[in-house]
Amino acid sequence: MPDVGGEILATRVAFLELKDERRLVQEGYELLDEKRVLLAGEILRQLRHHNALQDQIGGHELDARSALEAAVDAYGFDELTVEPKRSLENTLVRQEVQTFLGIRLVEAGLDETGAIVEPPSLLPLPEARHCAVAFRRLIAAHVAAAACAGNLRRLAHEYRRTERRARALENVVLPEIDVSLRFIEEQLDAVDQEEAVRVRNAAGSRN
Repeated sequence: MPDVGGEILATRVAFLELKDERRLVQEGYELLDEKRVLLAGEILRQLRHHNALQDQIGGHELDARSALEAAVDAYGFDELTVEPKRSLENTLVRQEVQTFLGIRLVEAGLDETGAIVEPPSLLPLPEARHCAVAFRRLIAAHVAAAACAGNLRRLAHEYRRTERRARALENVVLPEIDVSLRFIEEQLDAVDQEEAVRVRNAAGSRN
């Protein structure tokens, strides 16, 4: 692109080339602007999903707290602490990956397809079993929310990057090209006027 602060070749070829460059830059800006809109829409969708997951976590936290209180009331804290733990060592995290505008979006949760091997209980504690299930649901909800939070971070990063590029084209590159185009056009008009004056002078001298 010609630099207004430097020398600009005020020719019709340069003017046409600069017009083509402006058209390409304008198309690039419009694509980036459309991408911004799409990213903003997906961010809003992911935010709604994250809020719903947070509501689920709140409900699971209440259930887990109630189940823990019931187990402690039924057997006492000391009895409950000697119960074998329900380990998550062999539990897998299930992931479903989709791509949105080249961005990796993940939905995740605990894989419940495999059989859960429970350790032998020292005492028949149904309240303890219910407590373990409630906390497992809470962990699963946190896994899903963590995946959604990761999606939001990646989307926000791409939105900021796209926003910077779009603003650079809109507020810097396109205005600079427009200034150069006006300058060349003014120079060409001045040349045309000078040429017209010379033609009239030449015609008058012949007469």
